[in-house]
Amino acid sequence: MVQPATGWFGATRLKTRHLALLLHLYEQRSVLRAAEAANMTQPAASKLLAEMESLLGVPLFERHARGVEPTWYGQVLIRRARSALSEIGRAHDEIAALRSGRMGQASIGTVVNPGTTLVPQAIAAVKRDFPDILIRVEMDYSRPLVARLLDGQLDIVVGRIMGPEGAADLDFEPLADEPHAVIVREGHPLARRETVHHADLAEFGWIMPPVASVLRTRLDAVFLELGLTLPQNIVETASLPVIIHLLRHSDLLTALPPESVGPYLQTGQMRVLPIDLGVRMEFFGIVRRRDQLLSPGAERVLEALRATARRLYPPTPRVGAV
Repeated sequence: MVQPATGWFGATRLKTRHLALLLHLYEQRSVLRAAEAANMTQPAASKLLAEMESLLGVPLFERHARGVEPTWYGQVLIRRARSALSEIGRAHDEIAALRSGRMGQASIGTVVNPGTTLVPQAIAAVKRDFPDILIRVEMDYSRPLVARLLDGQLDIVVGRIMGPEGAADLDFEPLADEPHAVIVREGHPLARRETVHHADLAEFGWIMPPVASVLRTRLDAVFLELGLTLPQNIVETASLPVIIHLLRHSDLLTALPPESVGPYLQTGQMRVLPIDLGVRMEFFGIVRRRDQLLSPGAERVLEALRATARRLYPPTPRVGAV
């Protein structure tokens, strides 16, 4: 039986080895396998788990014949533990960077459109003044990026808050909206038409985002609402370089913000088809954790993102998180 909660004092007595074991238990769903992953004996792992539950006064895992499953209490602690251990690791890296003479580092996540315009320009501005800052950039869709932000793996995300999960822990600064157009290579059969209809689009192969993405859901909805069959010839990818290469060397179509392939449109290698696709995404913006104290390097990147955004995008009214 778990003893009554010991309050904040008990929580502060948790050590990193407790939190590390907690994550191994969550990943392995077995005390034995978690103990092996943590390089300890099974009795030692069981003792550490019992210590955690005693300190917090709540059961963290349910034991059953197949192994262990986290309780609601355990899920809360697992989420926070992942973030805490990530922050400790990043602090270690930052201290090592400072000791070696570098100013620190920043990890940025971005969706495609600002990832090809805003983010590179902001980073270039930072690098001109602070060349020793190490900046890491990940490009993905908003959901996985925000999840990594909440886990402490990223400092800043330029994207959207797509749902209520974790929204209370986040701060959102809207920057711009993101209308999508149908992009094809120059010389594509549809590029010669003055008018293109949605039924024409369904006849060609498509480069689509993954099924779990909001953009994919909205693209599918456009076809379904018009009574059209969903495209069957599909390549799924979130990689902009792959998308660009496929567009240039095939008759595949894709939906992108035109700015994301601006250089190819300007040089005539790609075309925007003359059709209102009917797909718009909510405002993207700068997303941060409310409780996070940014490192000096990340602060420099944040300042550059804001300054670059003021130059690239017209002022927009403050809106709620999307």
